[in-house]
Amino acid sequence: MTMSISDFRRVTLDDVARAAGVSSQTVSRVVNEHPYVSERTRRRVLEAIRKLDYRPNRAARSLATQQSHMLGIITYGFPFYGPAQMMRYVEQTARARGYGVSFATVNDLSLSEIGKALQNLGDHAVDGLVLITPVIGATPGELERLCGGIPLVRIDAELGSPVPSVVIDQRQGSRLATQYLIDRGHQRIGEIHGPLNWFGARARHDSWNETLLAAGLTPGPFVGGDWTARGGYEAAHQLLDQRISVTALVIANDQMALGAMRAIRERGLRVPEDVSVVGFDDIPEAAYFDPPLTTIRQNFPALGEQSVDYLITLIASPETFFHQRVLYTELIERQSVCTR
Repeated sequence: MTMSISDFRRVTLDDVARAAGVSSQTVSRVVNEHPYVSERTRRRVLEAIRKLDYRPNRAARSLATQQSHMLGIITYGFPFYGPAQMMRYVEQTARARGYGVSFATVNDLSLSEIGKALQNLGDHAVDGLVLITPVIGATPGELERLCGGIPLVRIDAELGSPVPSVVIDQRQGSRLATQYLIDRGHQRIGEIHGPLNWFGARARHDSWNETLLAAGLTPGPFVGGDWTARGGYEAAHQLLDQRISVTALVIANDQMALGAMRAIRERGLRVPEDVSVVGFDDIPEAAYFDPPLTTIRQNFPALGEQSVDYLITLIASPETFFHQRVLYTELIERQSVCTR
């Protein structure tokens, strides 16, 4: 039997990829012992390498440095409104810039949870990562070591954090809401805050307190909620049970404001005549509350654009100086506040 040269063709990385049912980039990651490939996928690739007697060469190894034009997004807090909007606009901007996206959600921001998410994203050979990290978790140094040199940008990190990040100034937003009530003659202003392990909730709560003290006013009663309408409803009843008179409430998000307004009405009080209410986020439904809700708008489209553009810059120029980009909020006036 006569054999042609093609019968002796060298097994390529693409052959292994087809046999294992994965991408060429994934095979390259296994060959180069990249840590963020799931164990199941790694075993499948290694079995294909063994069966095909694949021998990596320098050309194959060079694929490890090629870009995949994929970005990974790791998020905590989905499906709450803020994180969901951040995911939406990061994805929208990434696709507009010619990048695909791969998502992973985590139950907390511990190293083990983020490590699992990175493993799940490993099959996509992402060029960079956007981390939506609104709560206390792994330190910046731990995250950097865990990501192993993959460029990353954090969203919703703590204001002043020394990592590549894009944030909205939550303190400024809470100050706008509280000062707006003060300027309309309110002196007894209470608060329903969010979970205080969230950077944004802590910043809003601290700023509410500081703004009142700076105006020479005693901060009113405050209670915590869990970002949901039910949480706001229960928190408002708890606050009103204290029988400390308030004429206004600053509430840490619009969903809790919706529940709180119902609780206020159940107590025989009116919004805004008896208790004025200011929310936070400006969700699409806020304009249709009864009464329409005065609230703080966050610029989520700009947050998505800034984070992706910053990440693309880091991918192209790893020597770029790390910094934090800060965006600001806007007060949206409607009918849930009256002048005293």
